[in-house]
Amino acid sequence: MSGFAPVIALVGRPNVGKSTLFNRITKSRDAIVADLPGLTRDRHYGQARLARRSFIVIDTGGFEPEASEGIAREMARQTQQAVAEADVVLFVVDARAGLSAQDHDIAAYLRRLGKPCVLVANKAEGMREGAQLAEFYELGLGEVVPVSAAHGQGVRSMLERALAPIVWPADDDADETPEPAAQDVIRLAVAGRPNVGKSTLINAWLGEERLVAFDLPGTTRDAIRVPFERQGRRFELIDTAGLRRKGRVFQAVEKFSVVKTLQAIESAHVVLLLLDATQGVTEQDAHIAGFILDSGRSVVLAVNKWDAVDDYQRELVRRSIEARLGFLRFAPLHTVSARRRQGIDALWPSIIRAHASAMVKMPTPTLTRLLHEAVAFQAPPKSGAFRPKLRYAHQGGQNPPVIVIHGNSLEHVGDAYRRYLEARFRKAFDLVGTPLRIELRTQDNPYR
Repeated sequence: MSGFAPVIALVGRPNVGKSTLFNRITKSRDAIVADLPGLTRDRHYGQARLARRSFIVIDTGGFEPEASEGIAREMARQTQQAVAEADVVLFVVDARAGLSAQDHDIAAYLRRLGKPCVLVANKAEGMREGAQLAEFYELGLGEVVPVSAAHGQGVRSMLERALAPIVWPADDDADETPEPAAQDVIRLAVAGRPNVGKSTLINAWLGEERLVAFDLPGTTRDAIRVPFERQGRRFELIDTAGLRRKGRVFQAVEKFSVVKTLQAIESAHVVLLLLDATQGVTEQDAHIAGFILDSGRSVVLAVNKWDAVDDYQRELVRRSIEARLGFLRFAPLHTVSARRRQGIDALWPSIIRAHASAMVKMPTPTLTRLLHEAVAFQAPPKSGAFRPKLRYAHQGGQNPPVIVIHGNSLEHVGDAYRRYLEARFRKAFDLVGTPLRIELRTQDNPYR
């Protein structure tokens, strides 16, 4: 198991193309594109890769370091938190609009911090050797790196420069988790938004006296790992928020660091996603759930504070889970009250089962037989003159399980048929709590 993924923060004034660059780096078009006015003050997080290395990217709103009130002040606080969490800052400026007073303010703020920073001139199509970039050197942040986020020009070179100071783990297969033996430790991350009851739940499992010693203020520390044993099984609990005594958390310091949650998810075998029954499923819950799915980690859902809502609110919570977390239908769902210790013991069988499903072994003869039975029951639909032919299957990986299917014209297999195959394999191997990935590989025609 390798260390945590490094963090890159995108910082700059409004409309310099930070979100476009974020989408280009993460190769996605997620919530950033769908932002509504008034929500741009939030930080947005994504996972990205450079070669075989993974890292986390933070997109921020327009930054006004000297803002003292209103939404601008809230956005500035969000950006400052992102910079504090980052290992490297990408300061994005607009190559076509040129320097502004706000650029100077941001540069002065970054110079005071002394954090590694790369000055990125976006919208620089055709300006690589142009004199238009010379004025940005007066910001005092070193060499200007021209890129075009819209066209992808210069982005890889920019990332290589930004990540060059990072000391990477020696293991090049950091994202491949080996199958543990029965006596090995299961890493369990408890994730969720602020104030959903993560600390209360872990205290109920371990006892508060044990965790008071781990109480440290601040949001930039690493996730706290606590060894735990239950019924002969060994676990390592990863607390993503840190446990603090009441009265010791200042308002200016956030209780919850999204970066720490993403890093804990990557280092875990199973993630317990804790929701708040009094607030339902929020956009941040869905974002964390999506990251869990993208990371391929097993997941168990738990709705805390179930004792604090009536039957009507409970029905609303169930509907919000179905609507916003429908992509996690394979995950076990529990209702608990960590404060009253109700339902928390029932979480452990689901956690163990989810881990076992992620590490399941699928023999090639069994997979091929199940594939042929699925095709015989319902053949893939034709696409024009082509009907895909699925010939055999084998396992391509674990945690999450990967099934590789070989055949002809498989590029014409649609998403609906993929879901059909996934359902058949899930039922056959009794997979619960883990994503299942299906890869289709078309055999080359030697006579083409």
